Amino acid sequence: VLFRSARAEMIEETRQKLVAAARQQFGSVGYAETVMDELTAQAGMTRGALYHHFGDKKGLFLAVVKAIDAEMDARLADITARTADGWEAFAARCRGYLIMMTEPQAQRILLRDSPSVLGAEYLQASKLQCIVWMTGALQVLMAQGRIAIAEPESLAHLINGGLMDAALWIAHQPDEKTALEQALGGLSLLLNGLRPTAA
Repeated sequence: VLFRSARAEMIEETRQKLVAAARQQFGSVGYAETVMDELTAQAGMTRGALYHHFGDKKGLFLAVVKAIDAEMDARLADITARTADGWEAFAARCRGYLIMMTEPQAQRILLRDSPSVLGAEYLQASKLQCIVWMTGALQVLMAQGRIAIAEPESLAHLINGGLMDAALWIAHQPDEKTALEQALGGLSLLLNGLRPTAA
């Protein structure tokens, strides 16, 4: 048992080293320009180790995308946990997503490279997870009377799609800081439009 545990730890450590090196490379020069021999040398590994753990370059890229996605999910969950008010937590998560997507690695890996490398099927599955959470959150807010009543899943698609498109728009602006401020202002206006109007 101890031997198996030590071996499992060694395997996990190898995977983490490769993912960390790949994240740095993919995030700085992009998927197409990343050379596997340089990447494995940077991680202190062999090309054989890469193929053993991830199959190929695309498999390693997928592992990096999943790692970034998991980190973002944890950060967004932390926003929810630290915000007692349900409506404020929802709005803060939407703002948090836009801010996170301005980070260089997220922009390069998630926005620019993942659509062409991983294709629509993976992106759709990842998007579905966001839609499921957002639909549930909207249902709760509607039940509490915090926002106007609408079909929650369709509303979730509209909000999520708007956030994703805004993130892409920001990434292609010459002044990203100004673009982010503009997008956050528009987001605030959009979200406030969900609040029920006084009778």
